[in-house]
Amino acid sequence: MTAQPELSGKVALVTGASRGIGYGIAEALVARGDRVCITGRNEDALKEAVEALGADRVIGVAGKAHDEAHQAVAVEATMEAFGRVDFLVNNAGTNPVFGPIAELDLNVARKVFETNVVSALGFAQQTWRAWQSENGGAIVNIASVAGLSASPFIGAYGISKAAMISLTLQLAHEFAPMVRVNSIAPAVVKTKFAQALYEGREAEAAAAYPLARLGVPSDIGGAAAFLTSDQSDWITGQTLVVDGGIFLNAGVG
Repeated sequence: MTAQPELSGKVALVTGASRGIGYGIAEALVARGDRVCITGRNEDALKEAVEALGADRVIGVAGKAHDEAHQAVAVEATMEAFGRVDFLVNNAGTNPVFGPIAELDLNVARKVFETNVVSALGFAQQTWRAWQSENGGAIVNIASVAGLSASPFIGAYGISKAAMISLTLQLAHEFAPMVRVNSIAPAVVKTKFAQALYEGREAEAAAAYPLARLGVPSDIGGAAAFLTSDQSDWITGQTLVVDGGIFLNAGVG
């Protein structure tokens, strides 16, 4: 059996972490010795993730990210279990629609913004009040390369991720110097969430990337671990693009 790393003394809350990118981030933080609270909508999947990550260091709180009551309960549970919440990673997100923005149902657009942007603000407010305003820490928002350029057929998602990047700037300005706030903008990462973008054509999709592969959750986990580490102590208000080099092809016919 692999020995558990020594505890770092730090605690993180990672939203939308029962699988995919969120799970990869939680895994990276646990691997360096952090204790972690993960959230997710599906209680059974959350329990499985907690067991896999290590129930002695990880707790799970089930609920919908945009629910203010859930946000409060998740932060309270983290404080009760671990006594602090140094890091917040806003990963929870949704993209329930594909198609041209001219035909976008506005109720769907509202749902996307509630889950992808407003929930991140809510969690940031909660962790600020509970611990970070007096003790410091870091926030990492998971944005997307879709928020950095036009994104055909996922327009609502792209607009929400652009808003997430803007939220990062605003929080970084207002929460300084106590809390550093940065975002990560991944390209396509191999998760169930992004499956529609590569399923049945992964080799073709990967061929567009200079590094010749799609991302995996640990790629984003490593970036989040860096942005919540002492090595990034002089970095705030930035968006780290983790894209396998795909933007290098911009403008190439």
